[in-house]
Amino acid sequence: MDFEHLPHPAPVPSGTRQQALENPGFGQLFTDHMVVIDYDEDKGGWHKASLGPREAISLDPAAAVLHYAQEIFEGMKAYKQGDDSLALFRPEQNARRFNESARRMAMPELPEELFLESIRQLVAKDRDWVPSDPDGSLYLRPFMFASEAFLGVRPARQYKYILIASPVGPYFKGGAKPVKIWVSRNYTRAAPGGTGAAKTGGNYAASLVPQAEGIDQGCDQVVFLDAVEKKWIEELGGMNLFFVFADGTVITPPLTGTILPGITRDSLIQLLREEGLQVREEPYSIDQWRADATEGRLLETMACGTAAVVTPVGTVLGPDGEFTIGTGGTGQMTHKIREKLVGIQKGAIEDIHGWTVKLD
Repeated sequence: MDFEHLPHPAPVPSGTRQQALENPGFGQLFTDHMVVIDYDEDKGGWHKASLGPREAISLDPAAAVLHYAQEIFEGMKAYKQGDDSLALFRPEQNARRFNESARRMAMPELPEELFLESIRQLVAKDRDWVPSDPDGSLYLRPFMFASEAFLGVRPARQYKYILIASPVGPYFKGGAKPVKIWVSRNYTRAAPGGTGAAKTGGNYAASLVPQAEGIDQGCDQVVFLDAVEKKWIEELGGMNLFFVFADGTVITPPLTGTILPGITRDSLIQLLREEGLQVREEPYSIDQWRADATEGRLLETMACGTAAVVTPVGTVLGPDGEFTIGTGGTGQMTHKIREKLVGIQKGAIEDIHGWTVKLD
């Protein structure tokens, strides 16, 4: 599909852009352009792709997304390499997961090559927005929503795919320091048969109240338990979890349909096994977590995701009390795996897996 390139009447001046990039924060600053691709069932599907100015979206008040929440998204990054080129990390996995989410939400699949081409087009256009800071990157947010105007419970026939970009620094203020986790006992993220494995906005909306509850308790993130027995650890509000033990084993909760299949999660499983650790995907309970941490069998807990990369969990707090993971600091394996992953993403470490995709 050919992309129509629309002129930008007033791009951000270079000096203003450079000043903003000195402290971009996370998800607060946006580039000049965006990609839009329309879908219409009556017009044969996907058509009318454009790369143009980032601008407001005009929606009919009866647009299906506003009433029935047909919406999905992805999160990925473009990283500056040592030779000043740019690279993506496993973008084909984002394209694949995007379509898995689309199927679950009764939405049309976007051809993977079209998804990837939209990324290439926008990054090439806005490459000057990539921060030069070693901790910075260009966060990419592809999303799709139902745009058809109607009131009736059925899959929509019209959709919009949009891609925007945001220059970012570290996800957590202060960088990769140990975080404090709140155990949610009153709320669950997803149930069997639900939308937990889809990257859809409703899952994140459901996490906001318990997240606020955790912040009120002085915590950085919330961890959810399963919806049936309310004892098995699932994931954080936006990150997967790994538990590193003194005997050289690692546990991460299994993908049973209620947990998002994280791309960083999959990468960590491979990297940890290369370090000689035995990684098991199996259920792990909150009671086991507390006992193993208290009795010294558990050395480290790490959270991972595209936004935060790899983050150590230092303390866990909940209605049943508080416990500390190891020394409460950044564990040796957490630090090592984070450095290795970031090194691969930024081209400082050889990519033997073929995970990075150069853009220019």
